Amino acid sequence: MDVQTGFFYLFSVVLLFAAFRVVTARNPVHAVLFLMLAFSQASGVWFLLQAEFLAITLVLVYLGAVMVLFLFVVMMLDINIDTLREGFWKHFPMAAALGALIALEMAAVLMGGFRATEAPAAVLAVGQVAAPVSNAKALGILLYTDYLMPIQIGAVILLVAMITAIALTLRERKDSKAINASIQVRVRAADRLSIVKVGVTQAGAAPQPVTSVAPDAAVQENK
Repeated sequence: MDVQTGFFYLFSVVLLFAAFRVVTARNPVHAVLFLMLAFSQASGVWFLLQAEFLAITLVLVYLGAVMVLFLFVVMMLDINIDTLREGFWKHFPMAAALGALIALEMAAVLMGGFRATEAPAAVLAVGQVAAPVSNAKALGILLYTDYLMPIQIGAVILLVAMITAIALTLRERKDSKAINASIQVRVRAADRLSIVKVGVTQAGAAPQPVTSVAPDAAVQENK
């Protein structure tokens, strides 16, 4: 077994373990971290298959942007794990059967594809050496020559989407309670404090106390 085969088995074992822990981890943050580990191992496998463009894209896009965003979102959410796991074992047989069926179908397609295709034999003239061309260079030349217009249209669409998202976020709302900092800086004490002169008032006469009348005296007065 050579070094490349050893690295392939190492990346594959870690990838399968990380993918299993993504499903079985009780903590959502741990699940996201295991998913990032799975993506990194898949990137290593793609490097071994000489698909360096896909490997770099997986690391930069998913590990560098998407998974970091997922991690922050999961950390900010208050997720009740017990509520999410209700009915897990009830639906486990159906999920396991569907998973096994999909795994068998993928294995059949992959094994059939490996048997049907063979590596083409390179026919070179005497003294001719094949020029080493990387996949990233070949893909870049293809994208920016034959597919230049679709690439530019996609870039314009993404730019319009980004500007629209910023405009929707920063628009003025009537129910917003935001405070303008420049107005607070320019505030003066005279604008917030007003002194009102109140005229002198005279004290009124004190009310006379009410005397209580005995019940017997009240009965005699009525007679």
